[in-house]
Amino acid sequence: MSSISKLFSSIQLRDLTIRNRLFVSPMCQYSSEDGAPNEWHRVHLGTRASGGAGLVMTEATAVEPRGRISPWDLGIWDDSQIDGFRAVADFIHSQGAAAAIQLAHAGRKASTAQPWNGGKLLGESDGGWQPVGPSDLPYDENLAVPRRLNVAEIDALVKEWRAAAERSLVAGFDVVELHFAHGYLAHEFLSPISNDREDEYGGSAENRARFPLQIAKAVREVWPDHLPLFARISATEYVEGGWDLNDSIRFSGWLKDAGVDLIDTSSGGNSPAQTLTPFTGYQVPFAEEIRKQAGIATGAVGMITEAQQAEQILQSGQADAIFVGRELLRNPYWPLHAAAELGDRLDYWPDQYLRAAVYPGD
Repeated sequence: MSSISKLFSSIQLRDLTIRNRLFVSPMCQYSSEDGAPNEWHRVHLGTRASGGAGLVMTEATAVEPRGRISPWDLGIWDDSQIDGFRAVADFIHSQGAAAAIQLAHAGRKASTAQPWNGGKLLGESDGGWQPVGPSDLPYDENLAVPRRLNVAEIDALVKEWRAAAERSLVAGFDVVELHFAHGYLAHEFLSPISNDREDEYGGSAENRARFPLQIAKAVREVWPDHLPLFARISATEYVEGGWDLNDSIRFSGWLKDAGVDLIDTSSGGNSPAQTLTPFTGYQVPFAEEIRKQAGIATGAVGMITEAQQAEQILQSGQADAIFVGRELLRNPYWPLHAAAELGDRLDYWPDQYLRAAVYPGD
């Protein structure tokens, strides 16, 4: 293999060497039954691995049934689900990529229909359930008023995240990512616009960060020292008085102290009042500031669709890895084409596809 680009150079996080810095973002498929992966997930995720990505991550995978966004989301709350995930991880590994799982809880944004069926709130008669959150503040008028979690339930949820990480290890994953972004449960605790508690989990920034930090520490206790731990955060909420970049920089430092190795830097998702007009690379400056000020590796994500664009982000030191989502839905083999565009001759085109391989100069 001849590699001259930063994008297709390897990256080492703890003892894990990942073949390149192009990572597959977690993207919900809403296609599971009872949380277990099926043929769709094996083909969907496996194709991104054979397509040349360095790391392939599952969609948001719930740590308990009520933590799913919809009844059709993945989950790893039970040992019976492990074998399905092992099949996914094994195929990803067979293609030379690292396998990652994102552990999540949807909180107050749970119990909805699939997006292509309107994404509306589901009642119990339609297979839904009562969502929970730090407070009884709904996301908007179209979603449920969540039931406020008590301290005993918060403690139990931390144990659920820990157990989910243990199952993820048995399933063969190399990386766990903690989903602390996009208005889901951990983010709801972090933000003053969704957390009005007056106990040890509310009020000050330290108190609001207590629950996600407890999760990070509990997962790090069972996740092997030689394997990396990621966290996805929303760097800002784009809402006056809400969570912002300065909060994220401080929180990222706390996560680093808790054993997190990389911040997957997204934004928004906790309020329908957010003022956001996305543009190419709009979240990259957040990754840059967190990397610089918190002293932790970051991944840049969001409307990164061109090889030269991704390369420049890495070359300029704005991030350590690039997470790509929608572009890989459009073309799962985009990494292989991007490598050729950057002048890299990769040796991991699948043997079965070599007759169609594209190399620099072709």
